[in-house]
Amino acid sequence: MSISGRFKAQRGGFQLDVEFDLPSDGICGIYGPSGCGKTSLLRAIAGLDHHRQGYLKIHDETWQSEREFLPPHRRSVAYVFQEANLFDHLSVQSNLEYGWRRIPAEQRRIAMPRIIELLDLKAFAKRRPDTLSGGERQRVAIGRALAVSPRLLLMDEPLASLDQQRRNEILPYLQALHGEFNLPILYVSHDRIEISRLADHLLLMNAGRITASGPCQQLLTQLDLPMAHEETAASMLDAVVTAVDSHYQLTTFRCGDIEFVVPGHGMAVGQLARLLIASRDVSLALSPSPDSSILNVIPARIEAISEDETGSSTLRLLAGQQVLLSRITRKSVEQLGLRPGMAVFAQVKSIALSAPSHAA
Repeated sequence: MSISGRFKAQRGGFQLDVEFDLPSDGICGIYGPSGCGKTSLLRAIAGLDHHRQGYLKIHDETWQSEREFLPPHRRSVAYVFQEANLFDHLSVQSNLEYGWRRIPAEQRRIAMPRIIELLDLKAFAKRRPDTLSGGERQRVAIGRALAVSPRLLLMDEPLASLDQQRRNEILPYLQALHGEFNLPILYVSHDRIEISRLADHLLLMNAGRITASGPCQQLLTQLDLPMAHEETAASMLDAVVTAVDSHYQLTTFRCGDIEFVVPGHGMAVGQLARLLIASRDVSLALSPSPDSSILNVIPARIEAISEDETGSSTLRLLAGQQVLLSRITRKSVEQLGLRPGMAVFAQVKSIALSAPSHAA
């Protein structure tokens, strides 16, 4: 099962020219700088721009081709915008039921009580949207989109208008959506951390074109792509909790054939998680230091080294079967004599935890 399409359009000085074949399971992050065509792609998929030439097939159903064009109201798609765009004269409950009532009972695959429970909306179901915080309003907008039981959910930078605290509050709800409803989601963002926490698959865009597409974990660490060289560059590892130390308040995670110890003990053994390891938080040593306070010192091998104009180098490391990035100074590379194929020890100073993971 897949989501495949091709669109080509010219508007002023901007040209959209894309072709894609995306998996229909999980969350596909669409990432790129402002103005690169991310929203244009979503609008084309939703059928909001009829003038766009193209082809679109969702699973086994053709929504657009040279001979046919399924109008937006007949596409089983829901769209969440940057702004919640709720009906302020209606209660939260009535907003949720607005689209739900227009769906025949036999086509309602997502139960309203489950939407309210998953997004934690019960406490303010009777209130008007204009009395809610920005984060609460956006949760209602997501709930309203789910209420129409779409086959595809499009999300266009839904957290862009929120501050970091509100974003952190909503991210766990977004992480739970796919696992709960088995609903494919196309998620647009130019926030790299957001994409890293949510996406399973990644589609990179620039200047109206797709520059790369593939598993998120792979593309984040590819040295020939710009994401690996950004200040916020990080490796993404799917993990499972294997031990909890309540005395020291530490949790042990297994990622394939290696383990990491992370401060905190709020998770249970067997729980899935996603670990984000920033390249700037990985230093390198030629031998393990017995006098270091760093808990995670992982044997690794250098796969590749890429230098930039700032005097820094990004190294791609293979630790067991896991890939890590390390961003260090070019001087350190020369002083240690680092080169591809060399065995080193990756000293991981900090690990960000994003739970739950989408891993099976």
